[in-house]
Amino acid sequence: MRKEERHKLIMREINLHNKVLSTDLSVLLNISDDTVRRDLKELAETGKLLKVHGGAASKSFVAPFNAQHEIYALNEKNVIAKKTLKIIKNEMVILTEGGTTILQLARMIPENLKVTFFTISPQVAITLSDHSNLEVITIGGKLNKNANLHVGASVINQLVDLRADLCLLGANAFSAEEGLTDMDWDIVQVKKAIIRSSKKTAVLSISEKLNTAQRIRICGPDDIDYLITELPAGSPLMQGYTNDHLIVL
Repeated sequence: MRKEERHKLIMREINLHNKVLSTDLSVLLNISDDTVRRDLKELAETGKLLKVHGGAASKSFVAPFNAQHEIYALNEKNVIAKKTLKIIKNEMVILTEGGTTILQLARMIPENLKVTFFTISPQVAITLSDHSNLEVITIGGKLNKNANLHVGASVINQLVDLRADLCLLGANAFSAEEGLTDMDWDIVQVKKAIIRSSKKTAVLSISEKLNTAQRIRICGPDDIDYLITELPAGSPLMQGYTNDHLIVL
């Protein structure tokens, strides 16, 4: 495989899953670990990604406030954000994580909506704070620098006493068989706690992340109340996700 093709595939994986492991790229591309390291080094030097321990991360995911970083599938994420607004009602208590899709939602909140947001994302909290009618509470803890999310025991302990009406989660990967999965152990534990602390759960995901899975399971598909993508609910790709419990938007 030519280097240009490898780089294109590497960037697609990073844009889809926000972070990739070198070992996974080696298997996916059928190349040596040394070749992966060289490719990641070159892509980092040209400013296309950030090298992190064991792999690489998307620059737009780690630093979404930087206008120079192009957000992957921005139009699709804007569609998802607009759909999500339909399930947010006045006086709700909503629990969120972070990520570029949820940041787009935070930017679209109508000025007349009165909602209390709890979030583990400093960036989401700052974005929501621009809306005068919103009450914004940050749940603090150790900052996971690769995702800009608060994680750890202190976050989980704070979530125990919360009972939100709705939680909004982004997706690293989602499938009808495996449910919601991720690759970061600390983030998985916090997301599990977020789901436990909420009456209903919505997963916000671009369709490219459907039918994919990562190493660590967060929850099964039966634990999700809403699956929100940019696709029409009747799209053929969504047929495998429709059931009596899961509402596809």
